[in-house]
Parts: sequence; C-alpha cells; structure tokens
Amino acid sequence: MSSTQQDQYWMKYAISLAQRGLYTTRPNPNVGCVIVKDNVLIGEGFHPKAGQAHAEVFALRQAGAAVQGATAYVTLEPCAHYGRTPPCALALSQSGVSRVVIACLDSNPLVAGKGIDILIQAGIQVEHGICEEEAAALNRGFLKSMAGAKPYVRLKMASSLDGRTAMASGESKWITGAEARLDVQHWRAMSAAVITGVDTVLADDCELNVRDIPAYVVQAQAELIQPIRIVLDRQGRMPLTAKMLLQPDTVMVMGPFRQDLADLGVLQLPIMTLADLLVYLRQNYQFFDLMVEAGATLSTAFLQQNLVDELISYVAPTFLGQSARSMFAGQFTSMSEQLRFKLIDVAQVGNDLRLRLIPTQETI
Repeated sequence: MSSTQQDQYWMKYAISLAQRGLYTTRPNPNVGCVIVKDNVLIGEGFHPKAGQAHAEVFALRQAGAAVQGATAYVTLEPCAHYGRTPPCALALSQSGVSRVVIACLDSNPLVAGKGIDILIQAGIQVEHGICEEEAAALNRGFLKSMAGAKPYVRLKMASSLDGRTAMASGESKWITGAEARLDVQHWRAMSAAVITGVDTVLADDCELNVRDIPAYVVQAQAELIQPIRIVLDRQGRMPLTAKMLLQPDTVMVMGPFRQDLADLGVLQLPIMTLADLLVYLRQNYQFFDLMVEAGATLSTAFLQQNLVDELISYVAPTFLGQSARSMFAGQFTSMSEQLRFKLIDVAQVGNDLRLRLIPTQETI
C-alpha cells in the first residue's frame, strides 16, 4: 500500500469514528481522530458531545507514550482557541507526534488556519485535503455557518410518481413506505431544528421529532439531541391541542404574540422573512443545520427564494391523480424560470426512491 493509500485508509477510518457523534455533538462539529505508528493504530477517538473532550484528546490518551513519532489523522482542523476545552492543536503540538494529516480546514474564524500554524511552529509536518469532501459532508451546516453564511437547509419532500403529495382532501398517510419514513428520522436527527407551516400542523397534527433511528449509528453514548420544532404561523392559528405542544419547551412559533402560548412555555419569534429567520436562528441559537418539512406553499417559498441547499425527495411508485395536491406551487411562464438541480445521490429505500439533489444554475 502506497503512503497516499495509507493516508486515505486511516482518514476514512477517522471519518467513520466522527460519524458516531452525528446526532449528539450540536452545535459542535463531528470530528474523528486516529493516531498511527508504523501503520499500526495506537489511538482513536471522536467528539461525542459539546463540553466533553474532543476527538484528539481521546486518541492521545489511548496512544499514551507510544505517540512519539506517530502520525495523527484528524477529520477537521484541530481547534486553536480556548472554549469549554483547551486547544487541540496545542495538545497535538506538545504530544510528540511528528506528522498531522487533516481532511478539512475549519471555517471558524477562531481557527481557520490557526490550528495548522500552531502545529507547523512546533516543527510538525502538516498535510491537508485527504478525503476532504467526505469529511466536509459531516459538517455542512457548521462549515457554512462558521463562514458567515446562512444555515444549511435541507428540504424534504415526499411525492407520488405524478408529483402529488396528498389527496385533494388533504389525506396523505401514507404515500411512502415504512422504510422511507424511518430514513427521514436520520435527517431530522442531524438537524438543529425542523421548520414547518401551521397548515401542516392543522392537517396532520405532526410531531416532527425523532422517534426511531437505525441502531448502528447511535454509538456516541450520549443522549440524542432532539431538533427544535419551528412553526411558521403568521395568522396565529397554532392550536393549543397540537401534539408537539406536549413538549412546549422544544417548540418555537413565528407569528403574532399569544399569551396562551407564552403560558405554556413556547418560545415565540417575531414575524420576519424566511431569509431573516435563517440568519436569526444562526446568530441567536447556533442552529447550523435546518430541515424543512412542510406543504407545497412553504416548500415552494424556500425553493424560489434560493434558500435550499439540498433537496431530499422521496418518490413512491404510485399515482394519486390529477385532483391530488401538487408538490410544488410555483407558477412559471417560461422555461428560463425553471429551478434545476444536480443529482448527488439516489438510493432505493424499501419500495421507494430517495433522491438527493443540490440547486444548480445549469441551463438547457
């Protein structure tokens, strides 16, 4: 195995470790670290939860004195600042490792190259960019938000082959199968918040929480962080009988102030544009990954305002007919207005298809 192949092998292993904290580290990023000497693993770790030790610390503890002259593989640039824990770049620089391989640079202004500088000043050989895209995929929202942009927004939609999401009456249970509905739990669990409209609450009495996720990804030995449910309700129609209000401290409502919601402990947000809402959530609550699960009107608004970073579309092998509700409510008059996407992943989930797409400016 060449040195490049070895680097890729160990970085992929570090990435697999980082994935164990996928549902538990918010608002911190997912990070994995392995320490290798003579191509033998001597230490490993991942960051399980904010406030607990970082991946590098766990790996160094496990490596012990054998760390002298070893190589550390880290999925994200080691932190260079004091937060709840000391800087990991400093710990590595004082550990005795001779080489550090980094997959992805950190866009956090408190780090952003400073971690690498600490290592280089300590005489450590530093390389970065190995498996960069795979590592960055673990922290889309964190990296985007730390760079000063809006949170990373995933829009989930489920439709029939003819692009319908519900019957004309509003009946929609169920278009997709149980396997697809389970798959949705994964994307919710990755999200700091799930955004929906009050019409969806009124029609479905949805809970939009994480109820079941594949057991093999719950390895952090830390409590899963439930997403906050955010209901957009500009006319003040949120029913006090809604199931999600059984846990009112996990619900936010954007709309006119209501004393009855305040008495329940629901956090109320002032009415603002969707773009301003995203910025508000990032700046005030450190919500870096958001998921939108809503009806056609709100979903279309997010799409047409270019606020969607990734579209997750479940397509069921069924037809619902012309009178059923459409998945998209936009009105276009020319081909130049169409919204185009690039397919980045397709998978069969049960009897349904899951398409993952990102917006593109491509024209035909």
